[in-house]
Amino acid sequence: MDFQPSAKILDLTRRMREIVDNDIIPLEPPFLTEGFGAVSTALDGVRKKIKAAGLWAPNHPPEYGGLGLNLVDNGLVSEVLGRTPLGHYSFGCNAPDAGNIETLHLFGNKQQKSQWLPRIVGGERSVFVMTERDNSGANPIFLTTTAVRDGDEWVLNGKKWFITGAQGAVVCLVMACTDPKAGPHGRQSIIIVPANTPGYTVDKATPIMGHAHEGLFGHCEVSFDNCRVPYDNLLGKEGEGFRMAQARLGPGRIHHCMRWLGICNRSLELMTQRAATRVIGEGDRRLADSDIIKAWIAESAAEIRAARLMTLFTAWRIEQVGAKEARNDISMIKYHVAEVLMKVIDRAMQTHGALGITDYTPLSFFYREDRGSRIYDGPDEVHKIAVARRIIERGGRVD
Repeated sequence: MDFQPSAKILDLTRRMREIVDNDIIPLEPPFLTEGFGAVSTALDGVRKKIKAAGLWAPNHPPEYGGLGLNLVDNGLVSEVLGRTPLGHYSFGCNAPDAGNIETLHLFGNKQQKSQWLPRIVGGERSVFVMTERDNSGANPIFLTTTAVRDGDEWVLNGKKWFITGAQGAVVCLVMACTDPKAGPHGRQSIIIVPANTPGYTVDKATPIMGHAHEGLFGHCEVSFDNCRVPYDNLLGKEGEGFRMAQARLGPGRIHHCMRWLGICNRSLELMTQRAATRVIGEGDRRLADSDIIKAWIAESAAEIRAARLMTLFTAWRIEQVGAKEARNDISMIKYHVAEVLMKVIDRAMQTHGALGITDYTPLSFFYREDRGSRIYDGPDEVHKIAVARRIIERGGRVD
């Protein structure tokens, strides 16, 4: 295997990095202290610049306006864009849109694709509506929101939460129980619900560690009250919701992990810069002179490198043998990279002292938003148990 990026992808990521550093990172201070609304107009201008430069929607299908990068190359892009909370949105490849586009492209019929893919790839927002407050998102076979067929319509009822970006989205992909008597993996289906449908309501953004973000970054609670949509809004076939959700998770975890590594790289840069400039003693003694800080920097660099190689290897494995055969690799990067992420952010915050827990740097945002990395897409513990079980079945062999 050869992970040396092509000249094309090296040029692409270089150009993206320039826009991230010169146009997007300078917008972080008002975003962090005043919210997304304070920078939305400026970001519209950045997005126009990115589209004009031919850098828009790197992982989306070319026939709908994307660049169509493969999983490894898109992982390298995601690492660059992950340096800032605003990166993926600016380039038209943020979650949950990325997964929704992939799901619609894989399972949507001709009419569904033509109706929604040009809009979402073009920059309008969508949401994936699955998790519920009282039911485990790690095991979606027990979700209780229902979709009951009534003639040529579906009638949806239930409540969901942690629906990221629901405020301002134009369409929802809703996982709902369509047959409670079916087998565990055949109960759920995915229904397309336009956001302006009567009976669908975005109730509020849930506060996360004291912050309730609005718009793109809001983790919302939504409800369905006799919400009716045409029967033809069924995505794929009845009872295939679990399978379709699983199909988006493997590649999605590559995107997540490489984004997390972008956060790690940025956090390490901030930690190193703070240590090099902060005077802590007589004789102009700097924080970087501390052996503890040196050890943190060295440990973080090694952990980031190892996590990066694991993630790129997993992306390569998915392309070679498919997500099912690479499921151990996918689970291992999910919990390993999430743990590295939290360690690196925490060290960077500690190095910054009191400044590290303010919103004057992106570190506290990274910590608040990405502490969930060890919970969503399946808690770390669930992935560890699954990996251990398969290794035990193989007599100790990892592969």
